[in-house]
Amino acid sequence: MPPYTGTQRKLVLAFDLGTTFSGISYRYPGQEHAGGDSKIPTVLYYDMNGQVCAAGAAATCDEIKDKAFEKGWRKAEWFKMHMCPNNSAARHDLPPLPPNKTVVDVMGDYMRYLRDCAEKYIQGTHGASLWLSLENNMDFVLSHPNGWEGAQQEQMRRAAILGGLVSNQRDAGTRIRFVTEGEASLHFCIRNGLFVQSGTGVLVVDAGGGTIDLSAYSKESNSQFEEIAPPQCHMMGSIFVTQNARTFIRELLEESKYTDDVDHIAECFDKSTKLRFKDANEPAFIKFGSHRDRDTDLGIRAGQLQLKGADIASFFDPSVQCIIQAIADMRRVAFKPISCVFLVGGFGTSDYLFSKLKHSLGKLQLDFCRPDTYLNKAVADGAISFYIDHFVSVRVSRRIYGCFCNIQYNPDDAEHVRRASKKFVNLASGHTLLPGNEQVSEKKEFRNSYIRYFERPPPHIAISIRVLCYQGYNSSPQWGDVDSDNYSVFCTVTATIPNICAVNQMAPRTWKKYYSLSFDVILAFGLTELQAQVAWKENFCRGPAQIMYNDI
Repeated sequence: MPPYTGTQRKLVLAFDLGTTFSGISYRYPGQEHAGGDSKIPTVLYYDMNGQVCAAGAAATCDEIKDKAFEKGWRKAEWFKMHMCPNNSAARHDLPPLPPNKTVVDVMGDYMRYLRDCAEKYIQGTHGASLWLSLENNMDFVLSHPNGWEGAQQEQMRRAAILGGLVSNQRDAGTRIRFVTEGEASLHFCIRNGLFVQSGTGVLVVDAGGGTIDLSAYSKESNSQFEEIAPPQCHMMGSIFVTQNARTFIRELLEESKYTDDVDHIAECFDKSTKLRFKDANEPAFIKFGSHRDRDTDLGIRAGQLQLKGADIASFFDPSVQCIIQAIADMRRVAFKPISCVFLVGGFGTSDYLFSKLKHSLGKLQLDFCRPDTYLNKAVADGAISFYIDHFVSVRVSRRIYGCFCNIQYNPDDAEHVRRASKKFVNLASGHTLLPGNEQVSEKKEFRNSYIRYFERPPPHIAISIRVLCYQGYNSSPQWGDVDSDNYSVFCTVTATIPNICAVNQMAPRTWKKYYSLSFDVILAFGLTELQAQVAWKENFCRGPAQIMYNDI
């Protein structure tokens, strides 16, 4: 790792806000390794006034649970999944958010709790003076699933402001970095000694509580890594194993005296049986009650529910098959051959999941392993490495992005002739900014040129450009009226340009004066978050642009 060359010491905090458990890692100059070792339950309790009453490990103890029941507190769990894109079917089966709370509100409260945890830990481990010297010079790295994009990142920024990580939107733009869970996991694997030979393709599977994120990379001769396939994200994490178990147990105990105990039994399964399960040929037991609980017809003896190993395996199978299919799909589209697969994440600690994947991937002659270290902290530790080491320099686009624009009618073009009836109207033809499944370096810029005309330009010219996303099957879409249902607005880029850049011109036939403004919208897709600028051709100036997302 290169030595720190900055003029001031800085503290970096990485938050892996997981569906069921979260992790914190931190780093400051002179520290040998990323700090912080424990996983923290992602749970909050709110009282009737909407105030946080308990969070993290404290919210899982029996005393707090009893108090919450007596006082009518509302529990917030799995709330991260409410931030998933709107097209995610998994959102329909989630525990509801507390009344009058948005997912940004709840995430902000939990981020505040994580920051407080980090402050107490660092002060207790390194002394209060270290924290006090660095708390005003602190950056944050927030990880998120591979399937999240700008809209979700913007919601996380707002949550960070509400949670007190930063004070305003400007600080959120400069002091908060984002990294996908897949890329953070790659950094974790590299830092923990997993050897990757130059030119070799490697696939990282981050199996977490809510999502399973898959990312594929190759190591180049300069020790940098390039993404070689579009990353994938599937709502098939370990919580859905528990959901499958709950459904099975509810049907099994229907119309019995244990009907009201289903949720408790499912919780016991989640905390013990699911973690210990290894063999589909051996029965498994869920300890949920006392020795007085007995019903041999249901398989209940001495407070334990006995289930067939094959039934337990069926709870895991959708996730197992999802991973196997996703690996096959990514190998098929990857720019380079993939020879090894790394498994990380909390769900990755499951011996049953590991053994099933190892058996299936062995048939494909793929090396399969998982780091021999604390997998629950993989993403948080990897996020710190992302901030410092930055191993990945090229990423792959997941979709096709572009803009609709007006073009001059060409009577010799068959596509134009087909739309001749629209030639006096705005003709929507597309300009592709970024093709799908395209490798993009961090430094590469995508430009689209525009011209605006004015009789008399205002003092400041406001521009607004919609960037669209195409998710259909056409690899090179050109026309907005073809497969139109698969176009959606990804974001809107806005900026303000001074009117001194407008050029005074004369119409050739009418000799009427008018003004024109030529400018480019510049987008950088190769980073872990989209960035935009606007450039006007007079004086070759550039200025900032704002990105507004539609999925918020």
